[in-house]
Amino acid sequence: MPKVLVSDKLSETAVQIFRDRGVEVDYLPDLGKDKDKLAAVIGQYDGLAIRSATKVTEKLLESAPNLKVIGRAGIGVDNVDIPAASKKGVIVMNTPFGNSVTTAEHAIAMMFAVARQLPEASVSTHAGKWEKNRFMGVELFNKTLGVIGAGNIGSIVIDRALGLHMKVLAYDPFLSPERAKEIGVTKVELDDLLGRADFITFHVPLTEKTKNILSREAIARLKPGVRIINCARGGLVDEEALAEALKDGRVAGAAFDVFAVEPATESPLFNLPNVVVTPHLGASTTEAQENVALQVAEQMSDYLLTGAVQNALNMPSVTAEEAAVMGPWIKLAGHLGAFVGQMTDEPVKAINVLYDGVAATMNLNALNASVIAGVMKATNPDVNMVSAPVMAKERGVQVATTTQDKAGVFEGYIKLTVVTDTRERSIAGTVFSDGKPRFIQIRGINVDAEVGEHMLYTRNKDVPGVIGALGTTLGDLGVNIANFTLGRSAQGNDAIAILYLDEPISDAALAALQNTGKFLQARRLQFAV
Repeated sequence: MPKVLVSDKLSETAVQIFRDRGVEVDYLPDLGKDKDKLAAVIGQYDGLAIRSATKVTEKLLESAPNLKVIGRAGIGVDNVDIPAASKKGVIVMNTPFGNSVTTAEHAIAMMFAVARQLPEASVSTHAGKWEKNRFMGVELFNKTLGVIGAGNIGSIVIDRALGLHMKVLAYDPFLSPERAKEIGVTKVELDDLLGRADFITFHVPLTEKTKNILSREAIARLKPGVRIINCARGGLVDEEALAEALKDGRVAGAAFDVFAVEPATESPLFNLPNVVVTPHLGASTTEAQENVALQVAEQMSDYLLTGAVQNALNMPSVTAEEAAVMGPWIKLAGHLGAFVGQMTDEPVKAINVLYDGVAATMNLNALNASVIAGVMKATNPDVNMVSAPVMAKERGVQVATTTQDKAGVFEGYIKLTVVTDTRERSIAGTVFSDGKPRFIQIRGINVDAEVGEHMLYTRNKDVPGVIGALGTTLGDLGVNIANFTLGRSAQGNDAIAILYLDEPISDAALAALQNTGKFLQARRLQFAV
């Protein structure tokens, strides 16, 4: 009988699910707060069910030789070292959709609170004052709401806002015009939204592209009198610049549930009269906590008893029999998607996948899910193979699959083509006999590129001196090349280079390459190998 430890507070109903399914369970809800005691006992368990208090570090995993699965009741997995878990062969699951309604409702509640100054009015009235004239608010009716991120939670916020008869603008690179029409919003670019919205709410993850998306410069472009709501992730907004704008009246108010540093014991936004703050309560309702607890218990039981994988962040949803054969191909599919996702800055309209030879005989749903997740991870690192197809459908991304018999020198290969409004971008890859994925074609140019964790892609005109400039520039900056591949379409036409580096290439090194004037493109790439 598999054995699970619940080291954070979980509902009794969820604990009972384990027992009813035939899984032995120890419910020790305070153990997660004591890392030493947890490390002393974790070795006897097959599964670990957690919320946010338990920190699953590489050191803890070293003490867990029998651990097979970690289940996070909730979406955030910042408290789990996923790369370390992957190396140890431990599956990490979350419950990405259990608290969506609750988080969306919190954003709407915060919008009302800041519009009508409810927290301050409550404090004043509790103090025995009766300051009706002090607390003059604004209606939400007929106001323009700007939603940054129209995914699962964002679309629920949009639905609620339309019910309040607000006009809704949405900025989301993955939102198609068809999906925008379906959910009743006007799709706009970010600058347009900033200049038109009376209220702005964020529903995007924190990534390199979204960090400080509301920067000091962006704040300067806001419509005067706007109110800002953030119940998504800390770090999306320059809090110091926003505080200055609140003090001088350019921004009328703000409501924040998340902060750049948490727990937030201090912030430039604290103690400002026109700011409502809460301690990351987005998912804190009885219903949401129960939903995610029940889901994680079911998912972990399914895996431990049958091998079925759901909502895994580091493993595809495939049967145990398929996993041994498909593993390298699923990894390849993810690498192909990650390459194109990192290279594409425009909204994706369509994802077309061609499976050749042996690849065409496999579980194409799993391979497709890996491709889609790879494409979308560039803008949403929390996406996994279960949520990626749902997210693609919500954004109106068309996914097409084609199969063909073996054609060419490889036993099989996968070719991915991503379509945007202005271009198509393609890449193909295969799995060699050593089980390692390889890129074999990029932009129609044949290559043989090993996939590494840190890579650099460059494109240039095929003229003398470019490779020398590439090596010299990187060498001068101390960048060590582990492996590299060159390719060209024809003499004097486009040429590309794929470099496998020991460390991530810096912004300064990328700028130095561009400053040579020899490269049409230089892009840093990261892969989960």
